[in-house]
Amino acid sequence: MNRLPLRKRLIAGESGWCLRANRLGERNSSRAYFAAVSRLGDGVFWYALMAALIVADGYDGLRASLHLAATGVIALALYKLLKRWTRRPRPFASDQRIHAWVAPLDEFSFPSGHTLHAVAFSLVAMAHYPVLAWLLIPFTASVAASRVVLGLHYPSDVVAATVIGSSLAGVSLWLVPGVTLFG
Repeated sequence: MNRLPLRKRLIAGESGWCLRANRLGERNSSRAYFAAVSRLGDGVFWYALMAALIVADGYDGLRASLHLAATGVIALALYKLLKRWTRRPRPFASDQRIHAWVAPLDEFSFPSGHTLHAVAFSLVAMAHYPVLAWLLIPFTASVAASRVVLGLHYPSDVVAATVIGSSLAGVSLWLVPGVTLFG
């Protein structure tokens, strides 16, 4: 019978997944790709997207950008609250075999703020501009994967952030009349 507390058993189980993903960072080309995607996911990509929407589509682009910005403010507040509440150590801090290929933005891992924002922003942006799906879906998937590859998050941090970001986007879309992913 395993006498480790549930939390420690879950972390130990995820460490194997983290270690396998983290080994992708040993190759310079993989590490460079995921580090760049992660950096873009810090906000650079989303700010550029909002500016591009305004330039390309005027008032409608501004409306979409304001929707994205409002969703982002709520996502940031929720993310910070959850980080302070859960205080889950990052994988590289819990397992010396896992390398942090880039510096973390803060101390704790749950949830992945990059993933939470990427999912929420992508869903809201695609509701306004479905044609952006070809760009946003692969970018968001890359951001999510980067967090595990770079040794900064457990897969469950990314999965939970995906659920939270999707839920936040759903509520945001429900609150804004005339904007939907479905139709």
